[in-house]
Amino acid sequence: MTQGTSATQHTSAAQGSWLVTGGAGYIGSHVARRLRESGRPVVVLDDLSSGHREFVADGADEGVRFVEGSITEPAAVDRAIGAFGEPVAGVVHLAGFKYAGVSVQRPLHTYTQNVTGMQVLLERLVAHGVSRFVFSSSAATFGTPDVDLVTEDTPTRPESPYGESKLIGEWLLRDVALVSDLRHTSLRYFNVVGSGYADLYDSSPHNLFPLVLKALTEGRVPSVNGTDYPTPDGSCVRDYVHVDDLALAHVAAAEALEAGRALEPVYNLGSGSGSSVLEIMDAVRRVTGIEFTPERRERRPGDPARIVATGELAGRDLGWQMRHDLDAMVASAWAAWQKVTADAH
Repeated sequence: MTQGTSATQHTSAAQGSWLVTGGAGYIGSHVARRLRESGRPVVVLDDLSSGHREFVADGADEGVRFVEGSITEPAAVDRAIGAFGEPVAGVVHLAGFKYAGVSVQRPLHTYTQNVTGMQVLLERLVAHGVSRFVFSSSAATFGTPDVDLVTEDTPTRPESPYGESKLIGEWLLRDVALVSDLRHTSLRYFNVVGSGYADLYDSSPHNLFPLVLKALTEGRVPSVNGTDYPTPDGSCVRDYVHVDDLALAHVAAAEALEAGRALEPVYNLGSGSGSSVLEIMDAVRRVTGIEFTPERRERRPGDPARIVATGELAGRDLGWQMRHDLDAMVASAWAAWQKVTADAH
């Protein structure tokens, strides 16, 4: 169920354009659209390695510019910063290599995209006098927490090159802010699901929702990795966050930086309760009307039983709240998936 809307959707006092790196991706495209709807011109910088050009509707909106290029290329970053003829007001940085499991096999690629990319981006932003920065970080910075509820004070112990690279990105922001006018915050979150727009969808080959929906549309049975964990139903419990709620949090952070409000260096965007994989399967059955019994497989190495975070601090400073329940998350993902599969045929 959707519970109201955010004031950030109706902002009129825009203070210049915002650069969204990775703005052609699943999460980035939602952030870019919500920023544009808030009255801010938007520049999207994306190398389209995993993003989709059609996710950026710049052709129909003169307030949106698309620049194809990588954050590891200074010239591409410069083009994006000057796309409207003057420096941008700030940046929301989502571009990067995001697959934690794959990063173990590709550590150099991960560090190039996520650490070198951050370094180049910061160098060019400082050179152009851009001083507002919202970083899309990750709950992978925590690794496997030994607490029931993760807070911003929970020790960071990343267990993959991906998680390490995100933590290094936070350190770079902190250190650059000490010697410049940079004002910043980082948003850490877990599993992003759903869709806020019918034409935007999660195309990841690694994420649970698209894997389940793809299996169902192909007549296969979805699988659950591990049902013998010390959780109420035996399956892993995770924080699932609707992508539109996440996008609104990024807009709220940008808005706060524009207003000069003091922000914490890091915020968790979590549910405080979480959902199990088997609860996800139940919701998929309810929403789609497709009856199935998921295949039960062995645990995957390294999967913790439970990772759930509190979003109380973000609620205090950014107005963060979970506006969608589990059925609404599944319903929006299913609607977008059906449209994509119908368009493909």
